[in-house]
Amino acid sequence: MADRPRARRTGSRPVRPLGQQGFDDLGTPLRDVTFCVIDLETTGASPASCEITEVGAVKLRGGECLGTLQTLVNPGSPIPPSITVLTGITQAMVIPAPTIDEVLPSLLEFLGDAVIVGHNVRFDISFLDAALERRQRPRLANARIDTLALARRLVRDEVPNCKLGTLAERLRLDHRPNHRALDDALATGDLLHLLLERAGGLGVTGLDDLLSLPTMSGHAQAMKLRMTDALPRSPGVYLFTDRRGHVLYVGKATNLRARVRSYFSSDDRRKIGQLLRETEGVQHIVTSNTLEAAVREVRLIHALQPRFNRQAKDWTKYRFVRLTLHEPFPRLSVVKDPKDDGDLYLGPLSSTAAAKRVIEAVETALPLRRCSARPGRGARSGACTAAQLGVATCPCAGDADPARYQAIVATALRGLGAAPDLLLTPLTARLRALAEEQRFEEAADTRARAEALTAALSRQRRLDAIRAAGHLVIDAGPAGCVEIHHGIFIRSWSANEQDRPHLPGLEADALLGVAAGAVERAADLARPLATDLVDELLVTTRWLEQHAHACRIVSCGGGWDSALPKLPSFQPRPAATDRRAAA
Repeated sequence: MADRPRARRTGSRPVRPLGQQGFDDLGTPLRDVTFCVIDLETTGASPASCEITEVGAVKLRGGECLGTLQTLVNPGSPIPPSITVLTGITQAMVIPAPTIDEVLPSLLEFLGDAVIVGHNVRFDISFLDAALERRQRPRLANARIDTLALARRLVRDEVPNCKLGTLAERLRLDHRPNHRALDDALATGDLLHLLLERAGGLGVTGLDDLLSLPTMSGHAQAMKLRMTDALPRSPGVYLFTDRRGHVLYVGKATNLRARVRSYFSSDDRRKIGQLLRETEGVQHIVTSNTLEAAVREVRLIHALQPRFNRQAKDWTKYRFVRLTLHEPFPRLSVVKDPKDDGDLYLGPLSSTAAAKRVIEAVETALPLRRCSARPGRGARSGACTAAQLGVATCPCAGDADPARYQAIVATALRGLGAAPDLLLTPLTARLRALAEEQRFEEAADTRARAEALTAALSRQRRLDAIRAAGHLVIDAGPAGCVEIHHGIFIRSWSANEQDRPHLPGLEADALLGVAAGAVERAADLARPLATDLVDELLVTTRWLEQHAHACRIVSCGGGWDSALPKLPSFQPRPAATDRRAAA
Protein backbone atom coordinates (compact mmCIF):
# COMPACT_ATOMS: atom_id res chain seq x y z
CA MET A 1 0.00 0.00 0.00
CA ALA A 2 1.33 3.43 -0.92
CA ASP A 3 2.70 5.59 1.84
CA ARG A 4 0.29 8.53 1.75
CA PRO A 5 0.94 11.83 3.58
CA ARG A 6 0.11 11.42 7.23
CA ALA A 7 -0.92 14.50 9.16
CA ARG A 8 -1.75 14.68 12.85
CA ARG A 9 -3.52 17.84 13.94
CA THR A 10 -4.51 18.90 17.42
CA GLY A 11 -6.36 22.06 16.44
CA SER A 12 -7.71 24.02 13.49
CA ARG A 13 -8.33 27.62 12.47
CA PRO A 14 -9.80 29.43 9.43
CA VAL A 15 -7.32 29.49 6.57
CA ARG A 16 -6.77 32.56 4.41
CA PRO A 17 -5.56 32.45 0.80
CA LEU A 18 -2.03 31.06 0.75
CA GLY A 19 0.80 33.38 1.61
CA GLN A 20 -1.12 36.57 2.35
CA GLN A 21 0.53 38.63 5.11
CA GLY A 22 -1.16 41.85 6.07
CA PHE A 23 0.20 44.83 8.00
CA ASP A 24 -1.48 43.65 11.18
CA ASP A 25 0.02 40.15 10.78
CA LEU A 26 3.54 41.52 10.79
CA GLY A 27 2.92 43.14 14.17
CA THR A 28 1.32 40.01 15.64
CA PRO A 29 2.77 38.97 19.04
CA LEU A 30 4.97 35.91 18.60
CA ARG A 31 2.80 33.86 20.92
CA ASP A 32 -0.06 34.23 18.41
CA VAL A 33 1.98 33.46 15.27
CA THR A 34 1.54 30.07 13.63
CA PHE A 35 4.85 28.60 12.45
CA CYS A 36 5.22 25.65 10.10
CA VAL A 37 8.66 24.04 10.30
CA ILE A 38 9.55 22.26 7.05
CA ASP A 39 12.35 19.89 6.15
CA LEU A 40 12.92 18.04 2.86
CA GLU A 41 15.13 15.18 1.82
CA THR A 42 16.15 15.24 -1.85
CA THR A 43 18.16 13.34 -4.46
CA GLY A 44 20.72 16.16 -4.68
CA ALA A 45 21.45 19.83 -4.12
CA SER A 46 20.00 21.41 -7.28
CA PRO A 47 16.22 22.02 -7.51
CA ALA A 48 16.58 22.25 -11.30
CA SER A 49 17.80 18.67 -11.73
CA CYS A 50 17.00 16.89 -8.45
CA GLU A 51 13.75 15.74 -6.82
CA ILE A 52 12.17 15.51 -3.37
CA THR A 53 12.27 12.13 -1.63
CA GLU A 54 10.70 12.96 1.75
CA VAL A 55 8.67 15.75 3.35
CA GLY A 56 8.38 16.49 7.05
CA ALA A 57 6.46 19.40 8.61
CA VAL A 58 5.54 20.50 12.14
CA LYS A 59 2.98 23.21 12.90
CA LEU A 60 3.61 25.23 16.07
CA ARG A 61 1.88 28.09 17.90
CA GLY A 62 2.44 29.49 21.38
CA GLY A 63 5.03 26.82 22.17
CA GLU A 64 2.62 23.97 21.39
CA CYS A 65 2.60 21.47 18.54
CA LEU A 66 -0.60 21.74 16.49
CA GLY A 67 0.19 18.82 14.22
CA THR A 68 2.74 17.04 12.07
CA LEU A 69 2.93 15.84 8.47
CA GLN A 70 5.34 13.21 7.14
CA THR A 71 5.57 11.25 3.89
CA LEU A 72 8.09 9.66 1.57
CA VAL A 73 7.91 10.89 -2.03
CA ASN A 74 8.55 8.90 -5.20
CA PRO A 75 11.05 11.09 -7.07
CA GLY A 76 10.53 9.31 -10.38
CA SER A 77 14.29 8.86 -10.74
CA PRO A 78 17.01 6.76 -9.10
CA ILE A 79 18.31 7.80 -5.69
CA PRO A 80 22.12 8.21 -5.77
CA PRO A 81 23.98 5.81 -3.44
CA SER A 82 25.56 8.75 -1.60
CA ILE A 83 22.09 10.04 -0.70
CA THR A 84 21.02 6.61 0.52
CA VAL A 85 24.10 6.44 2.75
CA LEU A 86 23.33 9.92 4.14
CA THR A 87 19.57 9.57 4.71
CA GLY A 88 18.95 5.82 4.79
CA ILE A 89 16.20 6.25 2.16
CA THR A 90 16.43 3.48 -0.48
CA GLN A 91 14.86 3.10 -3.88
CA ALA A 92 12.66 0.29 -2.56
CA MET A 93 11.25 2.59 0.13
CA VAL A 94 10.06 5.27 -2.32
CA ILE A 95 8.65 3.05 -5.11
CA PRO A 96 5.25 2.64 -3.38
CA ALA A 97 5.24 6.28 -2.11
CA PRO A 98 3.06 9.01 -3.66
CA THR A 99 4.51 11.41 -6.22
CA ILE A 100 5.03 15.08 -5.50
CA ASP A 101 1.86 15.84 -7.50
CA GLU A 102 -0.11 13.87 -4.89
CA VAL A 103 1.78 15.33 -1.93
CA LEU A 104 1.63 19.05 -2.79
CA PRO A 105 -2.13 19.61 -2.17
CA SER A 106 -1.91 18.07 1.32
CA LEU A 107 1.27 19.98 2.10
CA LEU A 108 -0.15 23.34 0.97
CA GLU A 109 -3.32 22.77 2.98
CA PHE A 110 -1.25 21.90 6.05
CA LEU A 111 0.96 24.96 5.51
CA GLY A 112 -1.90 27.44 5.02
CA ASP A 113 -0.82 31.01 5.84
CA ALA A 114 1.69 29.99 8.51
CA VAL A 115 5.18 31.42 8.69
CA ILE A 116 7.59 28.91 7.11
CA VAL A 117 10.57 27.94 9.28
CA GLY A 118 13.60 25.94 8.25
CA HIS A 119 17.28 25.47 8.93
CA ASN A 120 18.76 27.02 5.77
CA VAL A 121 15.17 27.48 4.71
CA ARG A 122 16.12 28.75 1.24
CA PHE A 123 17.13 25.19 0.28
CA ASP A 124 13.74 23.71 1.15
CA ILE A 125 11.79 26.62 -0.34
CA SER A 126 13.74 26.41 -3.60
CA PHE A 127 12.71 22.76 -4.11
CA LEU A 128 9.06 23.46 -3.28
CA ASP A 129 8.97 26.50 -5.57
CA ALA A 130 10.57 24.50 -8.39
CA ALA A 131 7.95 21.77 -7.97
CA LEU A 132 5.14 24.36 -7.98
CA GLU A 133 6.48 26.17 -11.05
CA ARG A 134 6.79 22.93 -13.04
CA ARG A 135 3.10 22.39 -12.37
CA GLN A 136 2.26 26.01 -13.28
CA ARG A 137 1.30 26.92 -9.73
CA PRO A 138 2.35 30.13 -7.92
CA ARG A 139 5.46 30.15 -5.74
CA LEU A 140 5.13 30.21 -1.97
CA ALA A 141 4.48 33.73 -0.70
CA ASN A 142 4.51 32.98 3.04
CA ALA A 143 6.79 34.86 5.36
CA ARG A 144 9.79 32.74 6.29
CA ILE A 145 12.25 32.42 9.16
CA ASP A 146 15.70 30.85 8.81
CA THR A 147 16.89 29.32 12.08
CA LEU A 148 20.41 29.12 10.63
CA ALA A 149 20.55 32.93 10.27
CA LEU A 150 19.03 33.40 13.73
CA ALA A 151 21.51 30.98 15.30
CA ARG A 152 24.45 32.77 13.71
CA ARG A 153 23.29 36.00 15.34
CA LEU A 154 22.18 34.71 18.73
CA VAL A 155 24.30 31.69 19.72
CA ARG A 156 27.31 31.74 17.40
CA ASP A 157 29.74 32.33 20.26
CA GLU A 158 28.48 29.26 22.14
CA VAL A 159 28.96 26.60 19.45
CA PRO A 160 31.78 25.58 17.08
CA ASN A 161 29.42 25.83 14.09
CA CYS A 162 25.73 26.35 13.36
CA LYS A 163 24.93 23.01 11.77
CA LEU A 164 21.62 21.63 13.03
CA GLY A 165 23.26 18.54 14.52
CA THR A 166 25.83 20.61 16.39
CA LEU A 167 23.21 22.98 17.74
CA ALA A 168 20.96 20.12 18.87
CA GLU A 169 23.84 18.52 20.75
CA ARG A 170 25.40 21.62 22.32
CA LEU A 171 22.07 23.27 23.21
CA ARG A 172 20.57 19.95 24.41
CA LEU A 173 17.46 20.03 22.25
CA ASP A 174 14.78 17.40 22.91
CA HIS A 175 14.95 16.06 19.33
CA ARG A 176 18.12 15.18 17.42
CA PRO A 177 18.36 15.41 13.62
CA ASN A 178 19.25 12.30 11.60
CA HIS A 179 18.69 13.40 7.97
CA ARG A 180 15.09 12.20 8.02
CA ALA A 181 12.56 14.91 7.27
CA LEU A 182 10.24 14.75 10.30
CA ASP A 183 13.00 14.25 12.85
CA ASP A 184 14.94 17.18 11.40
CA ALA A 185 11.78 19.35 11.41
CA LEU A 186 11.11 18.49 15.07
CA ALA A 187 14.69 19.39 15.99
CA THR A 188 14.37 22.67 14.07
CA GLY A 189 11.16 23.41 15.98
CA ASP A 190 12.99 22.92 19.28
CA LEU A 191 15.75 25.23 18.06
CA LEU A 192 13.18 27.86 17.07
CA HIS A 193 11.70 27.94 20.57
CA LEU A 194 15.14 28.30 22.15
CA LEU A 195 16.10 31.11 19.77
CA LEU A 196 12.83 32.94 20.46
CA GLU A 197 13.70 32.96 24.16
CA ARG A 198 17.12 34.41 23.38
CA ALA A 199 15.63 36.98 21.00
CA GLY A 200 13.38 38.30 23.75
CA GLY A 201 16.49 39.83 25.29
CA LEU A 202 16.78 42.09 22.23
CA GLY A 203 13.19 43.32 22.48
CA VAL A 204 11.79 40.90 19.89
CA THR A 205 8.07 40.65 20.66
CA GLY A 206 6.36 40.64 17.26
CA LEU A 207 6.68 38.89 13.92
CA ASP A 208 8.09 42.01 12.27
CA ASP A 209 10.84 42.12 14.90
CA LEU A 210 11.71 38.47 14.29
CA LEU A 211 11.84 38.85 10.51
CA SER A 212 14.37 41.66 10.75
CA LEU A 213 16.41 40.21 13.63
CA PRO A 214 19.09 38.38 11.56
CA THR A 215 20.40 41.71 10.25
CA MET A 216 19.65 43.78 13.35
CA SER A 217 21.41 41.65 15.91
CA GLY A 218 24.62 41.78 13.90
CA HIS A 219 24.70 45.55 14.23
CA ALA A 220 27.41 47.12 16.38
CA GLN A 221 24.73 48.90 18.44
CA ALA A 222 22.35 45.92 18.64
CA MET A 223 22.16 46.05 22.44
CA LYS A 224 20.42 49.41 22.14
CA LEU A 225 17.45 47.66 20.54
CA ARG A 226 15.97 47.57 24.04
CA MET A 227 15.23 51.27 23.62
CA THR A 228 12.59 50.34 21.04
CA ASP A 229 10.57 48.08 23.35
CA ALA A 230 7.95 50.74 24.14
CA LEU A 231 7.47 51.91 20.55
CA PRO A 232 4.00 51.19 19.12
CA ARG A 233 3.23 50.05 15.58
CA SER A 234 1.40 53.24 14.64
CA PRO A 235 2.08 56.55 12.85
CA GLY A 236 4.03 59.17 14.72
CA VAL A 237 7.27 61.06 15.30
CA TYR A 238 10.41 59.68 16.94
CA LEU A 239 13.32 61.54 18.52
CA PHE A 240 16.80 60.14 19.18
CA THR A 241 18.32 61.77 22.28
CA ASP A 242 21.81 61.68 23.80
CA ARG A 243 22.80 61.06 27.42
CA ARG A 244 22.06 64.70 28.32
CA GLY A 245 18.58 64.54 26.80
CA HIS A 246 19.46 66.70 23.81
CA VAL A 247 17.60 65.76 20.63
CA LEU A 248 19.98 64.41 17.99
CA TYR A 249 17.52 63.48 15.26
CA VAL A 250 13.80 63.79 14.52
CA GLY A 251 11.93 61.57 12.06
CA LYS A 252 8.44 60.50 11.10
CA ALA A 253 7.08 57.02 10.52
CA THR A 254 4.01 55.12 9.42
CA ASN A 255 5.05 52.37 11.84
CA LEU A 256 7.15 53.81 14.66
CA ARG A 257 8.52 50.52 15.91
CA ALA A 258 9.50 49.15 12.50
CA ARG A 259 11.07 52.44 11.36
CA VAL A 260 13.24 52.97 14.43
CA ARG A 261 14.39 49.36 14.50
CA SER A 262 15.34 49.61 10.82
CA TYR A 263 18.20 51.91 11.81
CA PHE A 264 19.86 48.83 13.29
CA SER A 265 19.62 46.81 10.09
CA SER A 266 18.79 48.14 6.64
CA ASP A 267 19.93 51.74 7.03
CA ASP A 268 23.66 51.83 6.24
CA ARG A 269 24.13 55.57 5.68
CA ARG A 270 27.42 56.84 7.07
CA LYS A 271 25.87 59.22 9.58
CA ILE A 272 23.64 56.51 11.08
CA GLY A 273 26.56 54.76 12.80
CA GLN A 274 27.59 57.94 14.57
CA LEU A 275 23.96 58.74 15.43
CA LEU A 276 23.42 55.35 17.07
CA ARG A 277 26.68 55.56 18.98
CA GLU A 278 25.55 58.82 20.58
CA THR A 279 21.94 57.79 21.12
CA GLU A 280 20.93 56.93 24.67
CA GLY A 281 17.17 57.18 24.37
CA VAL A 282 14.27 57.19 21.90
CA GLN A 283 11.17 59.28 22.55
CA HIS A 284 8.03 59.19 20.45
CA ILE A 285 4.71 60.90 19.79
CA VAL A 286 1.77 58.93 18.44
CA THR A 287 -0.29 60.77 15.79
CA SER A 288 -3.66 60.18 14.21
CA ASN A 289 -2.28 59.89 10.69
CA THR A 290 0.81 60.36 8.57
CA LEU A 291 0.05 64.02 7.77
CA GLU A 292 0.12 64.98 11.43
CA ALA A 293 3.37 63.04 11.81
CA ALA A 294 4.98 64.84 8.85
CA VAL A 295 3.88 68.29 10.05
CA ARG A 296 5.04 67.68 13.60
CA GLU A 297 8.38 66.46 12.27
CA VAL A 298 8.88 69.73 10.36
CA ARG A 299 7.89 71.87 13.34
CA LEU A 300 10.19 69.97 15.71
CA ILE A 301 13.13 70.21 13.31
CA HIS A 302 12.60 73.96 12.92
CA ALA A 303 12.33 74.41 16.68
CA LEU A 304 15.16 72.12 17.78
CA GLN A 305 17.57 72.16 14.80
CA PRO A 306 18.82 68.60 15.55
CA ARG A 307 22.44 68.04 14.55
CA PHE A 308 21.81 64.89 12.47
CA ASN A 309 18.83 66.24 10.49
CA ARG A 310 19.50 67.65 7.03
CA GLN A 311 16.08 67.89 5.44
CA ALA A 312 13.74 70.64 6.66
CA LYS A 313 16.74 72.57 8.01
CA ASP A 314 17.43 74.35 4.72
CA TRP A 315 14.51 76.76 4.95
CA THR A 316 16.96 79.55 5.84
CA LYS A 317 18.50 79.08 2.38
CA TYR A 318 15.22 79.69 0.55
CA ARG A 319 15.30 82.54 -1.96
CA PHE A 320 12.85 84.55 -4.10
CA VAL A 321 12.98 85.64 -7.72
CA ARG A 322 12.18 89.35 -7.83
CA LEU A 323 10.97 91.39 -10.81
CA THR A 324 11.74 95.02 -9.94
CA LEU A 325 8.54 96.67 -11.15
CA HIS A 326 9.36 99.91 -9.32
CA GLU A 327 12.20 100.59 -11.77
CA PRO A 328 11.76 102.17 -15.22
CA PHE A 329 13.40 99.11 -16.78
CA PRO A 330 12.51 96.17 -14.50
CA ARG A 331 14.92 93.25 -14.24
CA LEU A 332 15.07 89.89 -12.45
CA SER A 333 17.19 89.29 -9.34
CA VAL A 334 17.57 86.87 -6.45
CA VAL A 335 16.63 88.13 -2.98
CA LYS A 336 16.40 86.56 0.45
CA ASP A 337 13.49 88.48 1.93
CA PRO A 338 10.60 90.03 -0.02
CA LYS A 339 9.55 93.61 0.69
CA ASP A 340 6.25 95.40 0.50
CA ASP A 341 7.39 97.49 -2.48
CA GLY A 342 4.99 96.50 -5.26
CA ASP A 343 7.50 94.23 -7.01
CA LEU A 344 6.65 90.72 -8.21
CA TYR A 345 8.09 87.87 -6.13
CA LEU A 346 8.17 84.24 -7.22
CA GLY A 347 8.94 81.72 -4.49
CA PRO A 348 10.33 80.93 -2.12
CA LEU A 349 12.56 78.57 -4.08
CA SER A 350 14.84 75.98 -2.53
CA SER A 351 18.17 77.78 -3.04
CA THR A 352 20.00 80.61 -4.77
CA ALA A 353 21.03 78.20 -7.53
CA ALA A 354 17.41 77.21 -8.15
CA ALA A 355 16.35 80.87 -8.30
CA LYS A 356 19.16 81.70 -10.73
CA ARG A 357 18.09 78.81 -12.95
CA VAL A 358 14.56 80.21 -13.13
CA ILE A 359 15.93 83.66 -14.02
CA GLU A 360 18.02 82.10 -16.81
CA ALA A 361 14.89 80.40 -18.17
CA VAL A 362 12.90 83.64 -18.27
CA GLU A 363 15.79 85.60 -19.79
CA THR A 364 16.20 82.91 -22.46
CA ALA A 365 12.55 83.34 -23.44
CA LEU A 366 12.38 87.15 -23.18
CA PRO A 367 14.99 89.91 -23.75
CA LEU A 368 14.67 91.37 -20.25
CA ARG A 369 17.32 93.76 -18.98
CA ARG A 370 20.24 91.92 -17.39
CA CYS A 371 22.66 94.62 -16.29
CA SER A 372 22.23 96.87 -13.25
CA ALA A 373 23.19 100.17 -14.92
CA ARG A 374 20.61 102.94 -14.37
CA PRO A 375 19.82 105.41 -17.17
CA GLY A 376 21.11 108.92 -16.42
CA ARG A 377 23.13 107.85 -13.38
CA GLY A 378 26.73 107.40 -14.36
CA ALA A 379 25.95 105.37 -17.49
CA ARG A 380 28.70 103.01 -18.49
CA SER A 381 30.95 103.79 -21.45
CA GLY A 382 29.38 101.09 -23.61
CA ALA A 383 26.63 98.51 -23.82
CA CYS A 384 26.80 95.42 -21.61
CA THR A 385 27.66 92.06 -23.12
CA ALA A 386 24.05 90.84 -23.23
CA ALA A 387 22.97 94.02 -25.08
CA GLN A 388 25.84 93.69 -27.54
CA LEU A 389 24.83 90.08 -28.28
CA GLY A 390 21.24 91.20 -28.82
CA VAL A 391 19.75 88.87 -26.19
CA ALA A 392 18.71 91.63 -23.77
CA THR A 393 17.04 95.01 -24.06
CA CYS A 394 19.23 97.02 -21.69
CA PRO A 395 19.14 100.83 -21.30
CA CYS A 396 22.93 100.85 -21.37
CA ALA A 397 22.74 100.34 -25.15
CA GLY A 398 21.22 103.82 -25.47
CA ASP A 399 18.33 102.85 -27.75
CA ALA A 400 15.89 101.19 -25.31
CA ASP A 401 12.28 102.25 -25.92
CA PRO A 402 10.41 102.41 -22.55
CA ALA A 403 7.04 101.59 -24.14
CA ARG A 404 8.45 98.57 -26.00
CA TYR A 405 10.21 97.43 -22.88
CA GLN A 406 7.03 97.65 -20.82
CA ALA A 407 5.41 95.28 -23.32
CA ILE A 408 8.19 92.79 -22.63
CA VAL A 409 7.63 93.19 -18.89
CA ALA A 410 3.88 92.66 -19.35
CA THR A 411 4.62 89.40 -21.19
CA ALA A 412 6.90 88.31 -18.34
CA LEU A 413 4.17 89.05 -15.78
CA ARG A 414 1.63 86.99 -17.69
CA GLY A 415 4.14 84.21 -18.29
CA LEU A 416 4.89 83.95 -14.58
CA GLY A 417 1.17 83.96 -13.85
CA ALA A 418 -1.80 82.77 -15.88
CA ALA A 419 -0.10 82.26 -19.26
CA PRO A 420 3.08 80.19 -18.79
CA ASP A 421 3.10 79.28 -22.50
CA LEU A 422 4.40 82.79 -23.23
CA LEU A 423 7.67 81.66 -21.62
CA LEU A 424 7.62 77.91 -22.25
CA THR A 425 6.84 78.07 -25.98
CA PRO A 426 10.04 80.02 -26.85
CA LEU A 427 12.05 77.65 -24.66
CA THR A 428 10.54 74.63 -26.41
CA ALA A 429 11.28 76.10 -29.83
CA ARG A 430 14.89 76.80 -28.85
CA LEU A 431 15.25 73.29 -27.45
CA ARG A 432 14.07 71.73 -30.70
CA ALA A 433 16.27 73.98 -32.83
CA LEU A 434 19.36 73.12 -30.80
CA ALA A 435 18.56 69.40 -30.99
CA GLU A 436 18.16 69.57 -34.77
CA GLU A 437 21.51 71.34 -35.02
CA GLN A 438 23.00 68.58 -32.81
CA ARG A 439 24.09 71.12 -30.21
CA PHE A 440 23.18 68.68 -27.50
CA GLU A 441 24.94 70.28 -24.54
CA GLU A 442 23.16 73.59 -25.15
CA ALA A 443 19.89 71.71 -25.66
CA ALA A 444 20.34 69.92 -22.32
CA ASP A 445 21.00 73.25 -20.61
CA THR A 446 17.85 74.74 -22.16
CA ARG A 447 15.84 71.72 -21.06
CA ALA A 448 17.16 72.13 -17.49
CA ARG A 449 16.14 75.80 -17.48
CA ALA A 450 12.65 74.97 -18.75
CA GLU A 451 12.25 72.24 -16.15
CA ALA A 452 13.37 74.62 -13.38
CA LEU A 453 10.79 77.17 -14.51
CA THR A 454 7.91 74.68 -14.65
CA ALA A 455 8.90 73.27 -11.25
CA ALA A 456 8.93 76.77 -9.73
CA LEU A 457 5.54 77.64 -11.26
CA SER A 458 4.04 74.32 -10.12
CA ARG A 459 5.36 74.85 -6.60
CA GLN A 460 3.95 78.40 -6.56
CA ARG A 461 0.54 77.18 -7.67
CA ARG A 462 0.38 74.54 -4.96
CA LEU A 463 1.33 77.00 -2.23
CA ASP A 464 -1.05 79.70 -3.48
CA ALA A 465 -3.95 77.26 -3.82
CA ILE A 466 -3.74 75.82 -0.31
CA ARG A 467 -3.43 79.32 1.17
CA ALA A 468 -6.41 80.64 -0.83
CA ALA A 469 -8.59 77.70 0.25
CA GLY A 470 -8.95 79.28 3.70
CA HIS A 471 -10.39 77.03 6.37
CA LEU A 472 -10.45 73.41 5.15
CA VAL A 473 -11.87 70.28 6.73
CA ILE A 474 -11.02 67.13 4.78
CA ASP A 475 -12.26 63.60 5.33
CA ALA A 476 -9.67 61.28 3.76
CA GLY A 477 -11.41 58.06 4.75
CA PRO A 478 -9.01 55.50 6.26
CA ALA A 479 -6.24 58.14 6.30
CA GLY A 480 -8.23 60.20 8.83
CA CYS A 481 -9.75 63.67 8.99
CA VAL A 482 -7.73 66.87 9.02
CA GLU A 483 -8.37 70.55 9.69
CA ILE A 484 -6.20 73.07 7.83
CA HIS A 485 -6.32 76.88 7.93
CA HIS A 486 -4.70 78.68 4.98
CA GLY A 487 -2.36 75.71 4.59
CA ILE A 488 -1.39 75.54 8.27
CA PHE A 489 -2.20 72.19 9.88
CA ILE A 490 -4.46 72.60 12.92
CA ARG A 491 -5.44 69.08 13.98
CA SER A 492 -6.35 65.60 12.81
CA TRP A 493 -8.54 62.85 14.19
CA SER A 494 -9.88 59.40 13.46
CA ALA A 495 -12.65 57.17 14.75
CA ASN A 496 -10.29 55.11 16.90
CA GLU A 497 -8.06 57.95 18.13
CA GLN A 498 -6.48 57.41 21.53
CA ASP A 499 -4.81 59.73 24.01
CA ARG A 500 -1.31 60.66 22.93
CA PRO A 501 1.61 60.61 25.35
CA HIS A 502 3.59 63.78 25.96
CA LEU A 503 7.34 63.96 25.61
CA PRO A 504 9.07 63.58 28.98
CA GLY A 505 11.51 66.38 29.64
CA LEU A 506 10.40 68.54 26.71
CA GLU A 507 7.90 71.36 26.46
CA ALA A 508 5.67 69.38 24.15
CA ASP A 509 2.87 71.92 23.83
CA ALA A 510 5.22 74.72 22.81
CA LEU A 511 7.09 72.57 20.30
CA LEU A 512 4.13 70.77 18.76
CA GLY A 513 1.64 73.61 18.59
CA VAL A 514 1.15 76.00 15.69
CA ALA A 515 3.99 78.53 15.50
CA ALA A 516 3.10 81.99 16.76
CA GLY A 517 1.50 84.08 14.03
CA ALA A 518 1.83 81.28 11.45
CA VAL A 519 -1.85 81.28 10.47
CA GLU A 520 -1.98 85.05 10.18
CA ARG A 521 1.14 85.17 8.01
CA ALA A 522 -0.11 82.38 5.75
CA ALA A 523 -3.54 84.04 5.44
CA ASP A 524 -2.04 87.32 4.13
CA LEU A 525 -2.31 86.44 0.44
CA ALA A 526 -0.99 89.83 -0.60
CA ARG A 527 2.46 88.86 0.69
CA PRO A 528 4.74 86.01 -0.41
CA LEU A 529 4.75 83.01 1.86
CA ALA A 530 7.27 83.23 4.70
CA THR A 531 10.20 80.87 4.23
CA ASP A 532 9.73 79.13 7.60
CA LEU A 533 6.24 77.99 6.55
CA VAL A 534 7.12 76.54 3.15
CA ASP A 535 8.10 73.05 4.33
CA GLU A 536 4.88 72.58 6.26
CA LEU A 537 2.66 73.69 3.39
CA LEU A 538 4.51 71.47 0.92
CA VAL A 539 4.07 68.50 3.26
CA THR A 540 0.34 69.23 3.48
CA THR A 541 -0.15 69.63 -0.28
CA ARG A 542 1.77 66.41 -1.02
CA TRP A 543 -0.37 64.49 1.47
CA LEU A 544 -3.59 65.84 -0.03
CA GLU A 545 -2.42 64.94 -3.54
CA GLN A 546 -1.44 61.46 -2.41
CA HIS A 547 -4.86 60.84 -0.83
CA ALA A 548 -6.91 62.81 -3.37
CA HIS A 549 -8.76 59.67 -4.49
CA ALA A 550 -10.18 59.21 -0.97
CA CYS A 551 -10.61 62.87 0.05
CA ARG A 552 -14.01 64.41 0.66
CA ILE A 553 -14.21 68.16 1.33
CA VAL A 554 -16.35 68.68 4.42
CA SER A 555 -15.95 72.48 4.37
CA CYS A 556 -13.89 75.01 2.44
CA GLY A 557 -13.74 78.69 3.36
CA GLY A 558 -12.28 79.88 0.05
CA GLY A 559 -11.73 78.65 -3.46
CA TRP A 560 -9.76 75.49 -4.08
CA ASP A 561 -9.80 75.19 -7.84
CA SER A 562 -7.72 76.63 -10.64
CA ALA A 563 -8.39 77.68 -14.21
CA LEU A 564 -4.67 77.81 -15.01
CA PRO A 565 -3.45 75.58 -17.87
CA LYS A 566 -1.58 72.41 -17.09
CA LEU A 567 2.18 72.79 -17.04
CA PRO A 568 4.18 70.56 -19.40
CA SER A 569 7.03 68.33 -18.30
CA PHE A 570 10.55 68.79 -19.58
CA GLN A 571 11.94 65.70 -17.90
CA PRO A 572 14.00 63.71 -20.43
CA ARG A 573 12.68 60.30 -21.40
CA PRO A 574 14.70 57.30 -20.22
CA ALA A 575 16.97 56.13 -23.00
CA ALA A 576 15.72 52.55 -22.62
CA THR A 577 12.25 53.62 -23.75
CA ASP A 578 13.52 55.59 -26.74
CA ARG A 579 14.22 53.24 -29.62
CA ARG A 580 16.28 55.77 -31.51
CA ALA A 581 18.42 56.50 -28.46
CA ALA A 582 18.85 52.79 -27.83
CA ALA A 583 19.90 52.26 -31.44
